[in-house]
Amino acid sequence: MTDTALDTLRINFNAETLWVLNFALAFVMFGIALEISVADFKRLLKNPKPILVGVFSQFLVLPAITFILVLVMKPIPSMALGMFMVAACPGGNISNFITHLAKGNTALSVSLTAIATLLAIVMTPLNLQLWGAWYEPTATILNEVAISPLEMIKLVSLLLGVPLILGMWLNHLQPNLARRLAKGLKIISLLFFVSLIFIALYNNRDIFLEYVTYVFWLVVIHNLVAFSTGFSLAKFFGLSQPDRRSITIETGIQNSGLGLLLIFTFFDGLGGMALLAAFWGIWHLVSGLLLATYWGYKPIIKEELI
Repeated sequence: MTDTALDTLRINFNAETLWVLNFALAFVMFGIALEISVADFKRLLKNPKPILVGVFSQFLVLPAITFILVLVMKPIPSMALGMFMVAACPGGNISNFITHLAKGNTALSVSLTAIATLLAIVMTPLNLQLWGAWYEPTATILNEVAISPLEMIKLVSLLLGVPLILGMWLNHLQPNLARRLAKGLKIISLLFFVSLIFIALYNNRDIFLEYVTYVFWLVVIHNLVAFSTGFSLAKFFGLSQPDRRSITIETGIQNSGLGLLLIFTFFDGLGGMALLAAFWGIWHLVSGLLLATYWGYKPIIKEELI
């Protein structure tokens, strides 16, 4: 199969499975929101610097660095657009758990998840449109598909905003029940969602196997750049070690499930985009857990106050 063929190929994912994918993502977000409270947003006012650095890293710096990476690596256009899509998404649904394992600032991670989820309603469609339009090969795809950022904002609002509000509302009314539900829902929804990604790859295994080496290195390098971006920014702004670990993980663990769903909804399962987002969804679990294991065994050094 030629590179051009991959740019026009549509991954097999029927309408019924797409509805299940929609429900699974909303279910994942509801489970996350059960552990989010209004206090997480109030924390922004008390100590805004770490949260602002985290948001800056996720929604401004990572997409810009991704653009530079695309210019250097010159991937297949549909995969380049997949890279822009992943970089435009908010933090992934397991970032809080991985931050906890890594001995990072879990409260900061939860706050960033809450704020990034709200910002993603607008920032994910806009970032994809902005950076995708600036790179000529992906701009051609965007022009052919002619997606409406407003339509994408509406869908992201339903998938992220509504479950977030419902989960926070239940947490406010019944905090003990919300905590108990959150533990089970997080594991069940994550396994369910990962299973759907594996099904998508299995149903298109011939295509995936043909490009597995190519997509593997693209995702590994992009993911490493994402982690490095978060860590470097947090260190540059003089944040504490736990905060640095949180922001590194929040920047490197992207909600590729949201990206995958948007690809199937608005890009009709465009081959390169779907393969890259699906493989990212698997790889960031591996890389995130490896990083968390390393940091988990590495003690936090008490920093002197200057």
